[in-house]
Amino acid sequence: MLAKIGIRPVIDGRQFGIRESLEVQTMELAKIAADFITKNVRHASGEPVECVIADSTIGGIAESAACREKFSKENVVATLTVSPCWCYVTQVIDEDPNTIKAVWGFNGTERPGAVFLAAAMSAYAQNGMPCFSIYGHDVKDIGDKEIPDDVAEKILRFAKCATAIGDIRAKSYVNIGAVSMGIAGSYCNEDFFRSYLGMHVEWVDMSEIIRREKLGIYDEAEYEKALAWIKENCKEGRDVNPTPGMFYQRTHLTDEEKEENWKFIAKMTCIFMDIMHGNDKLAEKGWLEEAKGKNAILGGFQGQRNWTDFMPNADFSEAILNSTFDWNGKREPIPFATENDGLNGVTLLFLHQLTNKAAIFADVRTYWSPAAVERVTGWKPEGVAANGFIHMINSGAAALDGTGAVTNEDGENIMKEWWDMTDKDIKACLDNTKWCCANLGYFRGGGFSSSFSTKGVMPCTFARVNYVKNLGPTIQIVEGYTVELPEDVNKALLERTDPTWPSTWFAPICNNEACKDVYTVMANWGANHGAFVYGHVGDDLITLASMLRIPVSLHNVAEGRIFRPHA
Repeated sequence: MLAKIGIRPVIDGRQFGIRESLEVQTMELAKIAADFITKNVRHASGEPVECVIADSTIGGIAESAACREKFSKENVVATLTVSPCWCYVTQVIDEDPNTIKAVWGFNGTERPGAVFLAAAMSAYAQNGMPCFSIYGHDVKDIGDKEIPDDVAEKILRFAKCATAIGDIRAKSYVNIGAVSMGIAGSYCNEDFFRSYLGMHVEWVDMSEIIRREKLGIYDEAEYEKALAWIKENCKEGRDVNPTPGMFYQRTHLTDEEKEENWKFIAKMTCIFMDIMHGNDKLAEKGWLEEAKGKNAILGGFQGQRNWTDFMPNADFSEAILNSTFDWNGKREPIPFATENDGLNGVTLLFLHQLTNKAAIFADVRTYWSPAAVERVTGWKPEGVAANGFIHMINSGAAALDGTGAVTNEDGENIMKEWWDMTDKDIKACLDNTKWCCANLGYFRGGGFSSSFSTKGVMPCTFARVNYVKNLGPTIQIVEGYTVELPEDVNKALLERTDPTWPSTWFAPICNNEACKDVYTVMANWGANHGAFVYGHVGDDLITLASMLRIPVSLHNVAEGRIFRPHA
């Protein structure tokens, strides 16, 4: 069941005139809020967010308890308490410790809704329950049925972030494999997932991929469809093998070996999906346990090196799972972490849940100062790149939405919500991606890496969840822009790294001490990985982090955009 928002209309419970005069207005306020949320907020899966309204206005503890009982049966994960008037505070507020809370106190002069709001914030603070305070800037008339813009913005952010958290709860993170190359983010901290996110953690050995492939525990028709789509749409790119100075078990892959790689990769991708979500077709073949899946909303694959030293890498699988489409057309992205970096996987998950778009996994590779760029290429950075930029390049896998090949009606490069993707958009992403034979120095077992350079100057938000001993999780959030370099400059810089990998040049917005320049952002980044998504959504991320009680250790979001609990 998808997460729902509960709407609690609270009222002055005094009978014989006061309550009766407020009944219609109070319930109308609840209906307006519910309708507004449902029309404007959608789950990452695409459905409108459903609101559940209390059966009556709440004027005392008995009605408050009845409301709580109703919500407990409806998967209500967050409540918005609304009131135009004074109420008996501790008798009417939501005291359920499991819900995320907000109170909208109507700013009017006829009744003291603002006074109730202030008293409610005091009560929540004393009870140790975080609560968001929503109060309009301007005084409104008692019969006004329009939600003010500033109130609307806060209601939407509250509902969006609370729903994202609710949809994550009770889902699984599936570690396929274990720790990749000693990367600390690959060490799965089960307590973090359980205590902060309400998620379950599953471990699946990578040998399960081989078992399912050998025993035919996959959907043959789906595999054949995937392979045909790959042959038609996924164009092979440059083969850098053999490269000077590297010693291989084999110097290159033959055409026949590449063909066999693609067949295995297509099967592996289907198997990943089956492990996460299940597949009824497996039950038809008699594999009842495997058909159920792991109830997963997030996955990760170790790959390097226990797998990639002898088997095709999972770059294609990781790239396609994270994208807004596959061989069946547009679909919701499936957050899936390279090198089983679960902390960056959580970042992917947060970004996707908040925006309904694909999030791009990346290494935080290099800071290029303007002087260094000019020395190496002869070109002096300009525009958003004038102060330098960071190279975000993953070792072979990134969502194809990261190409920036999709454009809007004005010709601007964008990344879309998955349900808005068209066949033309999908083709543009595929046409701007080449699948390069894996560099055998890194990936001895072969495979194919997604290779592209992000187009356009797009607003984006780069983030990373970290974990600090004795403190717990923290999150870093930096808004900025992608940079499209001149073709010769892009080529010169890529050749210094790996031209077969997906590449994005990122220019942070430098507007405070924590982000005073591009170098400082790079130097203060908490890990070797991060993830970015289209749009400046740092304010949403801060709100979501506050709901989860995750501190923000670095950000460049203006103070006026930040919405956190009152205390």
